[in-house]
Amino acid sequence: MRQTLEWLQNKGAEYADFRIISRQSETLLVKNQKIERHIENSDQGFGIRVLYSGHWGFACSYKVSPDEFLKISEKALKIAESAAEAGGEKVILAPQKPVRGTWKTSYKKDPFQVSKEEKIELLIQASREMELPEIRATKASMDFTKEKKIFANTEGSYTEQEFIISGAGIEAIAVSGEEHQVRSYPNSFGGNFFQGGYEFIEALDLIKNSKKTAEEAVSLLHAEQCPEGKKTVILDSSQTALQIHESCGHPTELDRVLGMELGFAGGSFLTPDKLGKFNYGSKMVTIVADATAPTGIGTFGFDDEGVPAQKTALINEGEFSNYLSSRETAPRLRKLLKDTLGEENTFGKSNGTVRAESWNNLPLIRMTNINLEPGDWSLDEMIKETKDGLLLTTNRSWSIDDKRYNFQFGTEIAHEIKDGSLGKLYKNAIYTGMTPEFWNSCDAVASREFWRLWGLPNCGKGEPVQTMFVGHAASPSRFQNVQIGIGKW
Repeated sequence: MRQTLEWLQNKGAEYADFRIISRQSETLLVKNQKIERHIENSDQGFGIRVLYSGHWGFACSYKVSPDEFLKISEKALKIAESAAEAGGEKVILAPQKPVRGTWKTSYKKDPFQVSKEEKIELLIQASREMELPEIRATKASMDFTKEKKIFANTEGSYTEQEFIISGAGIEAIAVSGEEHQVRSYPNSFGGNFFQGGYEFIEALDLIKNSKKTAEEAVSLLHAEQCPEGKKTVILDSSQTALQIHESCGHPTELDRVLGMELGFAGGSFLTPDKLGKFNYGSKMVTIVADATAPTGIGTFGFDDEGVPAQKTALINEGEFSNYLSSRETAPRLRKLLKDTLGEENTFGKSNGTVRAESWNNLPLIRMTNINLEPGDWSLDEMIKETKDGLLLTTNRSWSIDDKRYNFQFGTEIAHEIKDGSLGKLYKNAIYTGMTPEFWNSCDAVASREFWRLWGLPNCGKGEPVQTMFVGHAASPSRFQNVQIGIGKW
């Protein structure tokens, strides 16, 4: 690897980096007490990124050998040379001190050492507990990933990392006539995901929570439609996390802001002129990008440009204060801000948010763990101080425009809040809003006692699309004058 990087430098490359990745994964799905899917995969390969005359070249291979390293580096260099001949804006990389180190997920029980029989039996039992007359389908699933990554670049950085991601969840679907209702645990769309071992699956206690999940799905069939109108809304921790992902995480990705993602993922309403002087939310709202959070699936030691993991405030007490950046985009931002903030503005360095899905992908700016810092309320206090509102729990649907400004989200279940107490159950709740108005209406955030870290294993971005592990920590949060609509599924 080192010889290959030296060869590239001798050939005139301004910069090059090298990633070797091996990955092992397992997916299990039980539907209606029957094994529907058990997939085990493994692969390995490497990718080389070369900067020549201010332009990128990238090439990769599944053959990990010294001869292949040289062959693929020649290919990446030729691509960079061709890109340079085509012209266009030149890439300038932000400075970064060389780093050397190792990082590894902390875990107690390797999920790949737990037998598939044990895993399947747990899922079958959870599925069995959800069987009720009006339940037409039950699902119980587990997913595991183990990844080893080696990174080196021409600046002298060399890192080795190992990750283990574990996730599981259950789902019950109740049907009556043409209507169906769904309840999930501990979250929708596959459950929750953690960086850690099988001990996290055991702690979820899927079997214990199965019957309650099914009963709630059945109850929703007979519940009233959620009323329309302006309401005070309390989002549970998981729905707040989804709100953060869509309306805070994506719009702060600097490549979207600079137009580099317009062809696929879209742009952002957070233009550079807003940085440091835009009221994104109320004083209750502080949102950080934290790649150091324990058990977060967006946690790592070093990103895919060799930048150490960091914790960066994106929104500080309501004020928009920073972007998610890379070594390529940070200097472009600094240049854009030169006239307003001066030559020595502090936005010229990457804050370590660049990752690629695998060895055969170019690294992109990706969310790490984008977290809403806890407040000092209890959930009971929020409810008691709400005269006419709704408690909305577990995401069911989402829609947001390509600038991340206008949104509509639906939840699996809603509870009436009347004069400070929880009341009747409602179904098909939908709420809509505009991102800054919504976050400025936040007047309460629950304390760390209620703060939960949620893992999203399939955040999509890029062209061709790459999926990524990202995390979000949040407490239940309250918002005023939110527009509630009615949805039907």
